[in-house]
Amino acid sequence: MRKKFMCTKKIVRRVIALSLATATLLMVPVQAAFWDLRGGVVTHDPTIIRESGYTWWSASTGQGIGMKFSTDNGRTWTDGLPIFAQPLSWWRNYAPNMGYNDVWAPDLEYYRGRYYCFYSVSEFGKNNSAIGLVSCSSISRGDWRDDGVVISSKRGRDAFNAIDPNLVVDSAGKPWLVYGSWYNGIHVVRLNQSTMKPAGAPTRIAARSGGIEGPCIMYNNGYYYLFASIGKCCAGTNSTYKIIYGRSRSITGPYVDKSGRNLVNGGGTILDGGNSRWIGPGGQDVYRNGNNYVMARHAYDAWNNGTPTLLLSDLYFRNGWPTY
Repeated sequence: MRKKFMCTKKIVRRVIALSLATATLLMVPVQAAFWDLRGGVVTHDPTIIRESGYTWWSASTGQGIGMKFSTDNGRTWTDGLPIFAQPLSWWRNYAPNMGYNDVWAPDLEYYRGRYYCFYSVSEFGKNNSAIGLVSCSSISRGDWRDDGVVISSKRGRDAFNAIDPNLVVDSAGKPWLVYGSWYNGIHVVRLNQSTMKPAGAPTRIAARSGGIEGPCIMYNNGYYYLFASIGKCCAGTNSTYKIIYGRSRSITGPYVDKSGRNLVNGGGTILDGGNSRWIGPGGQDVYRNGNNYVMARHAYDAWNNGTPTLLLSDLYFRNGWPTY
């Protein structure tokens, strides 16, 4: 009886240990696969937002700002009408030699009852650029209002490049804009809540030899996380784009990576460096969907002649650092 009792105790201990181990594993997010997307998924520099119910929208670089929509929670995508059927007259005051109706890197955000779309017009390889703004009461309704120029830069005058905007709302509910591409790096500036235009001096928060661009910032559990793209974009399967990140207790930095390196001094931990199929991921956007986070980006599909393609995946935080 004693031997049988001892064996029973060992079995119970093993069952308890296994149960505890299983519970621990369930509390740790498993690395997520990319979402299974269908339909019109060709894209570049995507931004995503859920407007209501199951309806999602994605804006991207393209003629007049390419727009897609999904009515099944972001799984099946359909190409819609662009925001701008015709270029706005003031764009060429800042980018005289831009392509016709060629609008870059939009950002869709909802703030205080309106949907805002910050976007860029620029001359490729030069910082003759401007960040513009349109807003509406409903993306589905499409009642877009031109809110004009937000920030501009000029070759020979400015050290920064006014493209790749991202609207950030801080922990106190105040709006900021992060922006920048190559040149002297990434900047963040506080916005006026009424005009959504700069209300203070910008702060440089990231720079890198060899280029850094496409910034976005999100807040989670006491930290601001800066994501950016490094490497070479727009070369199909020869692209070397990668997504990096750093974090800070303050929206104005300093942002450091997992090794403690400041992103102003070239730091940055790689989040997504691509794989054998998805080459050069970048142009990312992070969207908070309820209590969850989703990361959008494009990558070049090696299985489909290097076509730039929309990728979505859940974004988690483990020990205070992002993972997917």
